[in-house]
Amino acid sequence: MKKQITDFTVEERTLLAGGRYGLLKLRPADGSALSPDIRAGQFVQVDAACKDVMLRRPISINFVDRERNLLWLLIRDAGKGTRSMIHDVAPGGKLNLVLPLGNGFSIAPTGSKVLLVGGGVGVAPLLQLGHDLKAAGSEPEFLLGARTEADLLEMDAFERTGKVNVTTEDGSAGTRGFVTNHESMGKKYDMVYCCGPAPMMKAVAAAARATGSPCEVSLENMMACGLGACLCCVEKTVKGNVCVCTEGPVFNTEQLTW
Repeated sequence: MKKQITDFTVEERTLLAGGRYGLLKLRPADGSALSPDIRAGQFVQVDAACKDVMLRRPISINFVDRERNLLWLLIRDAGKGTRSMIHDVAPGGKLNLVLPLGNGFSIAPTGSKVLLVGGGVGVAPLLQLGHDLKAAGSEPEFLLGARTEADLLEMDAFERTGKVNVTTEDGSAGTRGFVTNHESMGKKYDMVYCCGPAPMMKAVAAAARATGSPCEVSLENMMACGLGACLCCVEKTVKGNVCVCTEGPVFNTEQLTW
């Protein structure tokens, strides 16, 4: 798959949850069309455009708006690099991206019963995935978890795509507790897809295994290069150690040693 190093112009910037998250909608600065190879579950490496930050930051692809030729990135303020992307690059500004990187989610066959589970900013790749599954003839069901109602992101967009279930740790919205406390985790699905903090994904994988549901997860290991050169994202699998950035970030949980 051909990789590109391309400048993108920020067309829209929306701050969410009091500025703790940002939704950036980007257009290729040279006017070219977005690559048709971009898939749900892949990621980009972003030059943070911050003098104090040397390494690019890996960001999941949130959505590809083909009609408007816009790439959406949902970013959490996790430090200098991501904070700069969210707050310092105004509409009209530019960010340099390497894309598309990694391997994405599989698309379940038409008519499949699927559950998409996300926690925190881990919901990001599930929006495009839900859109692709719906286009392929399945009805996606989402299970989105957050600490509080204020941390639930892009709810309108998810609700336009499929059925949405919610859990919050403080009970301010939906079911109180973690995603694994929701009744849907006790049901069998043709595929469970998941992205979020590692403990959450491991718990979801265990719950899916208990119901006989196959499960794919998108790992969020620390990455520096995104190309398999730096080896800082290595994950142990049943076939040995692999680089998450090139072999993943999406894995069937049967490939992992969880």
